[in-house]
Amino acid sequence: MTELLIRPAGPDDLDTVLAFWKTAAEGTSISDDRDGVERLVARDPEALILAEKAGELVGTVIAGFDGWRCHLYRLAVHPGQRRQGIGSALLAAAEERFVRLGGRRGDAMVLVRNETAQAAWRAAGYTPEERWRRWVKPLSVD
Repeated sequence: MTELLIRPAGPDDLDTVLAFWKTAAEGTSISDDRDGVERLVARDPEALILAEKAGELVGTVIAGFDGWRCHLYRLAVHPGQRRQGIGSALLAAAEERFVRLGGRRGDAMVLVRNETAQAAWRAAGYTPEERWRRWVKPLSVD
C-alpha cells in the first residue's frame, strides 16, 4: 500500500483542491473559489489539511479554529479511495491541531441528505446536535 502523507495545503495546491472538491465533496459552498481558499490559507496556513498518496490528492479537511470553537469543513475523500482510513487520518490530524491550539470540542458541517457522510461522522465519534440549527446570511462585498 502506498503511504499516506498528511500535510497542510500551500498556495500551489489551491487549484488542485478546488478541482478535487468538484469530484469528491458533496455540495458546494459560496467560498468554493480561488479567492475564498486563498484567504483561508493566507489567514491560517495550517487550516486546510491534505491527504496524498503517491503525490496525488486523495482527501481534504478544513480544521478552522477561531480561538474559541473548532470547526470542521470539507472532509472529502476521493470516491475511489474511500473506506481505506483516509478520512480517519484527516480527522485525527485536525483533532490533534485543535488540541494543540487549546480547542475543546470539534463541530462539523454535514449535509442532512448525505447519509454516507453522517455514518462516517458517527463512526468517528461525532453526534448530531439536534437542538441547534445553522442560520446563514450571504454577505455582500461590494
